[in-house]
Amino acid sequence: MAEITAGMVKELREMTGLGMMECKKALVETNGDMKAAEDLLRIKSGAKASKAAGRVAAEGVIGAFISADGRSGALVEVNCETDFVARNEDIINFAKSLAELSTAKNFTDVASLSDTAMPNGETVEASRKALVMKLGENISIRRCGRHETAGQLAYYLHGTKIGVMVDHNGGDEILGKDIAMHIAASKPMCVSEEQVSADVLAHERQIFAAQAAESGKPANIIEKMVDGRIAKYLAEITLLGQPFVKDPEQTVAQLLAKKAAKVNGFTMFVVGEGIEKKTENFAEEVKAQMGQAK
Repeated sequence: MAEITAGMVKELREMTGLGMMECKKALVETNGDMKAAEDLLRIKSGAKASKAAGRVAAEGVIGAFISADGRSGALVEVNCETDFVARNEDIINFAKSLAELSTAKNFTDVASLSDTAMPNGETVEASRKALVMKLGENISIRRCGRHETAGQLAYYLHGTKIGVMVDHNGGDEILGKDIAMHIAASKPMCVSEEQVSADVLAHERQIFAAQAAESGKPANIIEKMVDGRIAKYLAEITLLGQPFVKDPEQTVAQLLAKKAAKVNGFTMFVVGEGIEKKTENFAEEVKAQMGQAK
């Protein structure tokens, strides 16, 4: 039997929003398998799938830039160690400069970006190291996402923690920014149902089928229940199916139709998404240091 730690229970609670005892019991039943425990809780409680953004732990900023003609642009994530440094104007400006450089030089990978010269003549890597010395923290360029389109680009920054860039045709600049803001708020996985992978759908169908089976209803009714839940799930995770944040009475698809517009794609960066930050237990750290001093 795997050891079930308080940290594992805490992580599962953050993923599912369920109680501590429910999470601990699920981890025991699945021998500490976090994904299996999450699926088990979803089957038993009907909880929704977890969102990666809910497990964000690293600090940093998102920089964004779009060319004057609106046809090319980029998002760049720069990570640091503390929120205090993330609020510093130097790192915010550094991230924006990198987004502008990525746009101009057509870079999509960090390695190429790091070797490039900035307007001051220094390479990006030299500027990063200078920033490390000035701010006293490890600073890294994590990722960049570049867009080029025959349509128009728009972006939205929620503070410096969430950045969205949207590639769209039709509509106007306000519509593009509104759609980018909607994506930052509602966090769709993709634009349309056609872009949802068969594996994701198969997994969700399996979960919904297990949930519906507990109702004890006939197989033909269960099949209809699962189909209904899949339709609801697709509406929740796709941009076109979601209620528009500024007017929930209409979906994003309906809004775009009214404006004779189309969304071709988008990129969303959430600072630290997918990075698990090491949590320190201060009391245990002191004990360890005292033990080493003896």
